[in-house]
Amino acid sequence: MSADIKITDFVFKPIGYGHYKVTYQSPITGKQWTDATNDMQLIDLTNGSPHPMRKDLMKLKNVCKNK
Repeated sequence: MSADIKITDFVFKPIGYGHYKVTYQSPITGKQWTDATNDMQLIDLTNGSPHPMRKDLMKLKNVCKNK
């Protein structure tokens, strides 16, 4: 079973200048993964965009899951 990835699957929390703590929650299992990132280009393409692209959301998901 596969679900589309959405921006609402993520929680963004600023943790300092140019750093965000990002949590991804699987819409199927409810499992959560968290990681900190300073990739502001990726944050702008996802959290800062009204309509983020799927490829950018997948990249952010991989950041959260692959510490």
